[in-house]
Amino acid sequence: MKLTLGFSPCPNDTFIFDALIHQKIDTEGLQFEIFFDDVETLNQKAFRTELDVTKLSFHAFAYVANNYALLDAGSALGFGVGPLLIAKSAALDLENQPKNLRVGIPGKFTTANFLLSLAYPNLSNKIEMRFSEIEDSLIKEEIDLGLIIHENRFTYQQKGLHRIIDLGEYWEKETESAIPLGGIVIKRDLPEEVKLKVNRVLQRSVEFAFANPKSGIQFIRSHAQSMDEKVMYQHIELYVNKYSIDLGQEGRRAIELLFEKARGLNVIPEIKEDLFLNHSPFKGLFKL
Repeated sequence: MKLTLGFSPCPNDTFIFDALIHQKIDTEGLQFEIFFDDVETLNQKAFRTELDVTKLSFHAFAYVANNYALLDAGSALGFGVGPLLIAKSAALDLENQPKNLRVGIPGKFTTANFLLSLAYPNLSNKIEMRFSEIEDSLIKEEIDLGLIIHENRFTYQQKGLHRIIDLGEYWEKETESAIPLGGIVIKRDLPEEVKLKVNRVLQRSVEFAFANPKSGIQFIRSHAQSMDEKVMYQHIELYVNKYSIDLGQEGRRAIELLFEKARGLNVIPEIKEDLFLNHSPFKGLFKL
């Protein structure tokens, strides 16, 4: 069976999917047609239910949970992995600045933007742009603040930019929970046996990557553009962890907590489906 699969060209995604798409593991007869896109493009594709299996932001997942279920494997959660709000000047004081500050964000439906809305609800003058363009837009003073994700966490200081707040740390202090960033979802209308098979194969791929971290180096590097190898592996170490193998009860609860807070602020719609593919300890109990 052939399925369409979308994920980003970022090192954390290419790291975990390398063994799967290059059949270094048993894929149980599954084949995949691959689409590489930035996370906000993947979010938009999920809104249109274009792909059978896709990476997306957890913020976006709230809007497509009626069509997609979350796999146990492949997610990006953790501590110290959150988005950063940065500026050209370290002296920028958000408490005493006008509310119309221009903020470059990597997409309306990214989890990063959701966290920004929690921490600074008055920052409403948001400009959507590709995540890799935000630093340069700050330098050119086209925006006043930039919300950065992915490998830009490791490069902004080299460009003379300054951190205003780590929104991951903000979330962790508020909740004492890991921050859920993105996950892998699968269409609900696929046969149950296919959904479970994809989950097994993806978990196997992540485990292979951990056991053979250099196996996919050429594939990862080919999509990492100008990123040097040190930054590439910093990126992987930051976003790929135990939750990427299996969310477990702790990971699933962190996701539900994110949605509880979002629903409480009317940031997301009501969700009537179970969030997870299978064996959720909250299955049938958690309805937003």
